[in-house]
Amino acid sequence: MPDPAPRSPEPSLLRALLTHHLDPGYAAARARAQHGKGRSRHRLADLAWLVVGAFLIGIALGGARGWAEQRAPDTELLLTTLRAEAREASARVDALASERDQLAAEIAESRSRLADLGGPAGRAIDELALIEHAVAATPVEGAGIEIDLSEPDGANAITSTDRLAARRNTLLDRDLQIVVNALWASGADAISVDGVRIGAHTAIRQAGRAILVDNHVISEPYVISAIGEPRSLQSSFIASGAYVRMSGLGQLYGIGFAVRDADHLELPGASVRELRVAQQKEAP
Repeated sequence: MPDPAPRSPEPSLLRALLTHHLDPGYAAARARAQHGKGRSRHRLADLAWLVVGAFLIGIALGGARGWAEQRAPDTELLLTTLRAEAREASARVDALASERDQLAAEIAESRSRLADLGGPAGRAIDELALIEHAVAATPVEGAGIEIDLSEPDGANAITSTDRLAARRNTLLDRDLQIVVNALWASGADAISVDGVRIGAHTAIRQAGRAILVDNHVISEPYVISAIGEPRSLQSSFIASGAYVRMSGLGQLYGIGFAVRDADHLELPGASVRELRVAQQKEAP
């Protein structure tokens, strides 16, 4: 018996139409749309946080600026008060220095009268004069050299934008110390810085932007005067490391540095302080 004729299989397209009423492309398009909406929501949230952060930063910066503007008058008042106090203190120092000079003149006159009497008192006065000369307590005069040091041009120009900004000096206290020590090593007999005599107990130090010599505030240009044989003193100083250092600072940073001869210099006496010596106390 012959085999029955095979039945035609159901077309796949017809089966798809009967079982799947929507094309799969619609579902894919819907999924893509939903994913895009999710990303849009995330972008909107990020943008919102960015706007909020910028707003908060703007508020903080505005508050800081307002606080600075409110504090500026107080700062200016404080600076004005400090300047006035500094001027008053400087006036008191000048008055006391004048009184000191007057008393020193009276003491010198009394010592001169004692020296004229001779005897033990006269010898004591002569020994005292030698000691005072050794500790730079007496005024001296003679030929020598002078060294001028100054900050670069425009270093002290203060504008409204940097009035309250911290600034630093180009010339420091150690630069003056190095120059003074080099002059001693070059054979100077006496040295002064801006009219302040350098003695055994004289300190050169810095406090902020101010340089103090023996607790006296000096201002630039700083003039360092040294008494000694001018030619020998100048040649020895030029050969020293201090001259090389200051010349290098002049080339690199533009500081003013000049060495010149001086036919006649008058240096005041240095202040003499009481020397206190610590001693070990004996046990009872």
